[in-house]
Amino acid sequence: MADDWHGELRHIRGAELTGETSQTSGMTRLEAISGKTVGSSRLWTGKTLVAPATNSGDHHHGETETSIYVVSGNPVFVFADGEKEVRLETEPGDFIFVPPYAPHREENPGDTEAVVIISRTSQEGIVVNLPSLWAPVDRP
Repeated sequence: MADDWHGELRHIRGAELTGETSQTSGMTRLEAISGKTVGSSRLWTGKTLVAPATNSGDHHHGETETSIYVVSGNPVFVFADGEKEVRLETEPGDFIFVPPYAPHREENPGDTEAVVIISRTSQEGIVVNLPSLWAPVDRP
């Protein structure tokens, strides 16, 4: 008998991840933990594949905070600081924090696919594509 105290754990196998989520050019987002897959109410987790020699395009994730863990490859995370672009070059084992509404871009300058695990404070994979890092962002 299930109750609020004794919740059921859910096991999502890697082969069961779904690509039925918001996408950005150059990337494939695969959803693992979400409202759709397990009924979560405040968490979204998935795996993102960034093809070699490509980038995601500029985007933000709305009101959600985002945690990124680099599994493999050397993705670069780019954001605007005033009039300049800042590039965070990563390696496996690194983490990146993306605050709400922060325009950014993922790049993979390498010749192998980069894999990252993403968690957001939302049950949905919110992606708002932008024309540039300096584009105005609508906030509530």
